Amino acid sequence: MNQARNRGRSYADLHLHTRASDGTLSVTDMVARAREHNLTTIAITDHDTIAPQLHTRLTSIDRVEVITGIEIKADIHGYHGEILGYFIDPHNEQLRRIIHSLTVARISRMEEMVMLCRRRVGKRISFDEVRSCAAGTIGRPHLAHILKEKGIVASTTEAFERLIGRGKPCYVPLARLSFADVVAAIQVADGLTSLAHPCLIQINDWENLLPILKEEGLDGVEVFYPYLNSSQQLGTAPEDLVRLAKRYGFLLTGGSDDHGPGSVRESIGVVKLPMKDVDALRRAARL
Repeated sequence: MNQARNRGRSYADLHLHTRASDGTLSVTDMVARAREHNLTTIAITDHDTIAPQLHTRLTSIDRVEVITGIEIKADIHGYHGEILGYFIDPHNEQLRRIIHSLTVARISRMEEMVMLCRRRVGKRISFDEVRSCAAGTIGRPHLAHILKEKGIVASTTEAFERLIGRGKPCYVPLARLSFADVVAAIQVADGLTSLAHPCLIQINDWENLLPILKEEGLDGVEVFYPYLNSSQQLGTAPEDLVRLAKRYGFLLTGGSDDHGPGSVRESIGVVKLPMKDVDALRRAARL
């Protein structure tokens, strides 16, 4: 009875990034931070990679349940989106090959963005400098850090707003896998899939699209997210996505998309997913 009550007061954050991609903390430090915010379950969902400290689909670190996850960009029927993977087998060879191809694509893209920045600002910026900032996969926050360090911009936010944000002069789009390919890659590694921050995707016909995605293998929808803190325009009201996700039988997921202190997004604790939704995920993952 006490365990049930304690489970009821427990919460999760299923969307966190570490130094393995563009976060600022290690997995261990993220766990400590989660404990400070009274979170008992977290998912590490680094971009296009699996944090190397995670060796099983689900583990316990300092009494915090840690789900091995990933976040992969995808073309979702012509729209730019991202898919979260949960309870992934980090040793699956097929997924490892896909991660390698994504890493190569990120390096090529960053080399081009560095060249554009060098031409635009007239200062020496090298790919190696940007690469040295990244402990794992390389992304725009690492370039933003170098731009700030060299005094080209006053903040990483300014770097995105002036130079490297989508549609800005030094931006280069990252190649995306198809929705079907991303779902297949996660499924082959025994993982579950969830659509990341769907209200940020400029889709106004979720009522017709969600059943299609369900048929194509999507397991869940990230309906709980710090949308109110986002500077991006919402394509759909969060309460409408909750209603539709429940109607079509999706698992409900949620997370803060925190990247750690001094990062592009410091938001842990803003979203606390009830354990009943985590338990539903575990049952679906057969864990």
